[in-house]
Amino acid sequence: MMTPSTPFDFSGKVALVTGGTRGIGKKLTSTLAQHGARVYFCGTNQELGKQVAHEINQGLAPASAGTSFLKVDVADFTACKDMVAEITAEAQQIDFLINNAGITRDNLLLRLKESDWDEVMAVNLKGCFNCSKAVVRSMIKKRYGRLIFLSSVIGLMGNSGQSNYAAAKAGIIGFGRSLARELASRNITSNIIAPGYIQTEMTQAMDIKAQEKITEMIPAGRLGTVSDISNTVLFLLSPLADYMTGQVLQVDGGMLIA
Repeated sequence: MMTPSTPFDFSGKVALVTGGTRGIGKKLTSTLAQHGARVYFCGTNQELGKQVAHEINQGLAPASAGTSFLKVDVADFTACKDMVAEITAEAQQIDFLINNAGITRDNLLLRLKESDWDEVMAVNLKGCFNCSKAVVRSMIKKRYGRLIFLSSVIGLMGNSGQSNYAAAKAGIIGFGRSLARELASRNITSNIIAPGYIQTEMTQAMDIKAQEKITEMIPAGRLGTVSDISNTVLFLLSPLADYMTGQVLQVDGGMLIA
C-alpha cells in the first residue's frame, strides 16, 4: 500500500466499480484496493465475483479495507439504486464511481437484431445513467465525488459491425461531459477514458493475424495493457486531477491522433 504522503493513497475512500469481474474492471478493483480504498464491485456472475473478491483480498495487506462483490445487473435501475443504498448503509459514503460495465453484440446493421441494439444500450449507456443517478445525490451533499466513465476510441471513430457499441460509447462521452457541467460547482469531477485496443480475454481470443493487423494501426506498436488504464484512473481520482473535469482521455497508443 502507498504511504500517506502520496497523492495515490486512497485510505478512507470508498469506490464502486461496475463490471469488475474481468479485464479492465478487475484490474481497477484490485488497483484501488491496493492503494487503500474500500472497493465494492458488481457483475452478473455470482460465482466469478466471489472468486475475484477472494483472490484480491488474499493479496492485500492485513490492514487493507478490502473488496466486496455485489451481484447486480447495471441495466436494472432499481437494482442499481438498491446496490448504492446497501453500500452507503455499510460504508457511509461512495467517493468514487467508475462506470466500466460493458458488453458487445457485434454485427453489420443489416444483420443487427433489435435485441442486440437494446442490450448494448441498456448495459453500456443506461447502466452509466442508473449508477450515476444513484450515487450523485450523496456526493452533492458531501460536496465531493469523482465520476469516471469507460468509453472507447470506437465511440470517437466508429467501426464497421459495431454501430450499437459505437453509439453507446459515444453516448457515454456526451453523458459524462454533461455531468461535468452540472456537478463542477459541487466539487464533483466527471471524466471519460477512451481506451484503444487493450490486452484482455477478448483480444487474446483473436487469431494472430487479426492481432497483427490491429497492432499495425497503433503508432506505439503494441496493444495497451489493463495497467495503462488503471494508471490513468489513479491519476483522475487523485488530487493531481482536481482541476480536470469533462475531459476525454484517449489511452490508445496514438491510434486516434487527430
